[in-house]
Amino acid sequence: MANKTQENDDDVAAFLQSVENPKRRADAEVVLEMMTRVTGWPAKMWGASIIGFGSYHYKYESGREGDALRVGFSPRKANLVIYIMPGYTDYSEILGRIGKYKKGKSCLYINKLADVDMAVLEELVVAGLADMAEKYPAG
Repeated sequence: MANKTQENDDDVAAFLQSVENPKRRADAEVVLEMMTRVTGWPAKMWGASIIGFGSYHYKYESGREGDALRVGFSPRKANLVIYIMPGYTDYSEILGRIGKYKKGKSCLYINKLADVDMAVLEELVVAGLADMAEKYPAG
């Protein structure tokens, strides 16, 4: 069974223009610029609402396999969600300096960018990409 969220050819700029909340849209533009600069990869839509950078192929012992984004974000109604695919278990030192957030296994939920230190967020993205490169070398 493959990942249900697939990379597609939907227009990233059009998606961002559809974000109703102007502050969330502006924050998303800042994250888009930062992730484009840090990754060197073009932004791609994944599913209907995730902007991702890079991809990797995974295969679990269960036999489940698929493709997923290496790093990305989504300007959701409630939060700006940052996806760092290796998860946050090893990032406690960085997260201790980032500012106000909530987290899931591979998601960082931010109310607004003003709540976090952008330099530390960028550091987190770089660390996540480095971990991904070790676990899933680019092919």
